[in-house]
Amino acid sequence: MNFRYLQPPGTWMQCALESRELLTLCLKKIKASLSKVRLIDAGFVWTEPHSKRLKVKLTVQKEASKVMNGAILQQVFIVEYIVQSQMCDDCHRVEAKDFWKAVVQVRQKTLHKKTFFYLEQLILKHRLHQNTLRIKEIHDGLDFYYSSKQHAQKMVDFLQCTVPCSFSLALSVAEIDGNTYWRHPFNSLFQPKQLEEFIVMDISRIHERKQSAGTGMLSTRHTLAEAWVRKTSELNTDHQYFCRTHLGHLLNPGDLVLGFDLVSCNLNDEFANKMNPQNIPDVILIKKSYDRTKRQRRRNWKLKELERDREGMDTDDERQYQDFLEDLEEDETIRKNVNIYKNSVIPVESDTDDEGIPRISLAEMLEDLQISRDATGGEGADMLTE
Repeated sequence: MNFRYLQPPGTWMQCALESRELLTLCLKKIKASLSKVRLIDAGFVWTEPHSKRLKVKLTVQKEASKVMNGAILQQVFIVEYIVQSQMCDDCHRVEAKDFWKAVVQVRQKTLHKKTFFYLEQLILKHRLHQNTLRIKEIHDGLDFYYSSKQHAQKMVDFLQCTVPCSFSLALSVAEIDGNTYWRHPFNSLFQPKQLEEFIVMDISRIHERKQSAGTGMLSTRHTLAEAWVRKTSELNTDHQYFCRTHLGHLLNPGDLVLGFDLVSCNLNDEFANKMNPQNIPDVILIKKSYDRTKRQRRRNWKLKELERDREGMDTDDERQYQDFLEDLEEDETIRKNVNIYKNSVIPVESDTDDEGIPRISLAEMLEDLQISRDATGGEGADMLTE
């Protein structure tokens, strides 16, 4: 068992009971008293670990006066120390929860929170929460409080290199990291709330396609296809939409799919307004739609969350969190950066699903080990919750 002991004026040493380091610290406490004798031997006398007492057995010698012809006198005695509990400055600051020297404020100017759900999992995976005094959630972001500017700077460096984005157009993939975005910022044209449900009327996959110069990297995870779709809210009409989609490997006639309607929307964007209308599709299909209730009932995994000051999830927050969980099930690229744990409450089923609903395999799940202290011995273990 290791404890930390104060070595005046402000140094804290971590020592095990009856260790050489603790013995050295004890001897320094009585150094002045031993200045006139020679220390021959020193060692601990066993005491109950919880007694708040330390006993050190000392053997000292001193040369007698000339009257005794230079005889050497030796004496053995025991020094008893009383251990007093005291908080170090760092512990005081952590316990107070209101003392901080630096704060990192993370904000996003969008209506959805899926970016923050993903960021939370990245922070947990890389253990960036360990040096956090307090985490406070507000309506459009998170505040991270730190006891030192060095810890805050570490979080800033992490954020700058771990929040990239990517998108696909006709299977051409473009990636934008944080530095590129802030040099050339742009607004998103749509929000997840604007997704509409369509039904696939017909679809044909494009197997051969000419690649023009400057196309760039192509996605190998998707299949290009041409599709005719109809809104589920307009099934009583004959109105259909034609589009190209990257979901050719997933969609079949009769499937439901979520997408954005560019015909009926009002695009108020300077870049979109400069585009040739002939190059703007009627519909952009985003993701295949599955039965959410069934997915939730069969989900046999869970995530951990950061412990933070929050007022609780409202209905919209819960819906967005479910969207994020579904994104993890559907995209292995995203979930490779996330620690996913088995949920022992839900019975384990086969990884295969005849209905084609995306599942996370058991091989990708971690055992949920309940530990009372951080495995590294550091702070922050109490900031994890399920």
